[in-house]
Amino acid sequence: MQRMTQELHIVGGGMAGSEAAWQAAQAGVRVVIHEMRPKVETFAHKTGNLGEMVCSNSFRSDDDEQNAVGLLHWEMRQANGLIMATADRHRLPAGGALAVDRDPFAETITAALMAHPNVSVSYEEITALPDDGNWIIATGPLTSSALGAAIQAETGAEALAFFDAIAPIIHAESIDMSKAWMQSRYDKGETEEERTAYLNCPMDHDQYEAFIDALLAAEKTEFHEGETAGYFDGCLPIEVMAERGRETLRFGPMKPVGLTNPHQPDVKAYAVVQLRRDNALGTLYNIVGFQTKMKYGAQTEVLRMIPGLEEARFARLGGIHRNTFLNSPTLLDAQMRLRSRPNIRFAGQITGVEGYVESSAMGLLAGRLAAAEINGAPMPDLPQDTAHGALVHHITGGAEAKTFQPMNVNFGLFHPLEGMKGGRRGRKDRYKAYTDRAKSAWSDWLSAQAPVPA
Repeated sequence: MQRMTQELHIVGGGMAGSEAAWQAAQAGVRVVIHEMRPKVETFAHKTGNLGEMVCSNSFRSDDDEQNAVGLLHWEMRQANGLIMATADRHRLPAGGALAVDRDPFAETITAALMAHPNVSVSYEEITALPDDGNWIIATGPLTSSALGAAIQAETGAEALAFFDAIAPIIHAESIDMSKAWMQSRYDKGETEEERTAYLNCPMDHDQYEAFIDALLAAEKTEFHEGETAGYFDGCLPIEVMAERGRETLRFGPMKPVGLTNPHQPDVKAYAVVQLRRDNALGTLYNIVGFQTKMKYGAQTEVLRMIPGLEEARFARLGGIHRNTFLNSPTLLDAQMRLRSRPNIRFAGQITGVEGYVESSAMGLLAGRLAAAEINGAPMPDLPQDTAHGALVHHITGGAEAKTFQPMNVNFGLFHPLEGMKGGRRGRKDRYKAYTDRAKSAWSDWLSAQAPVPA
């Protein structure tokens, strides 16, 4: 392979790869994105666009004072992140969350990168680890079998995997609004549109029990020989949750708290299924937290038991796919480089982070770290008290390697604050102190970085 020391090659054009490319290109580095789609398709992707969303259309909480995910949003915005700027441009009402219109979002990401003078895209599958040059591998949960085998051969470690399930999407016009209503939980949101961002379908006790029975009895997707299902708890299929206890869903995605049914204001629902708008037109809704591995026929039957969805038409049914990730605490250094091949960095979900936001954030860091190395301008150490710092520290050494599992960003990864009250009562002040500390540290870190070369 020809040596190209001043060029950065990024394998994978998803959230992490797109953000990494943008950050490096903005730092004056020439970037080549190697994307196998649309020549080589995956089960989950529908287009060849960069930054395509394949599961939910939500970036979760946008609260940068009380939520670690919202803090990660804030840090990415301060770093001029492409993913967050594009998400803000195509934002949909979602209460206190940041949800986007998925197709225009990916189209805008693609257009921005294709128009950048330092970025080019090569549509090909990379099947082996490169011997030289500067590389970032950001192939995500759907890493091709050939590249996955090459990574496994290099690391000498058995691949870790869990199964990521996708929630169904429903045509809005097929929902019975005489039974459903629009309301965000606890009426969250500053505008009426935000306060009515979710569509709610109520269940009484008997309906819930019948639903659980059907869910448990439904025909499920079988795993291939040799595969095991080690699910990530933040993305469990609904039937797996139901298997853990009949009340599990009622205390999870179907919790009825903070909602009042205007059709029956004096009747408290036993459980509530929420749907979130999936596009700007409001013609599509996805069922929140309803990832599933039920077979297609069973899905339509079971989901149409939900009041208001009896005549539901599905734009996309749920699915399930294998999600491969590295044992990063043993394989990656603090610069996100593969210890055995330091010319290669990893970024995104394959590093053992979970979620669009976290994957994009790891792409942002990898892109900046690679660019700084190429430009001969090493970056100051990343403060662990930032959301980015807490997350990357966890995956590159803070986590227990023997039990390493994918992780969302959360305040449990942050250094404790001295003098702050613990427990639920002190949580609001404590979280605000975490975010204040992180914002100050992140701003200082950005300011201390070398200017972009001329």
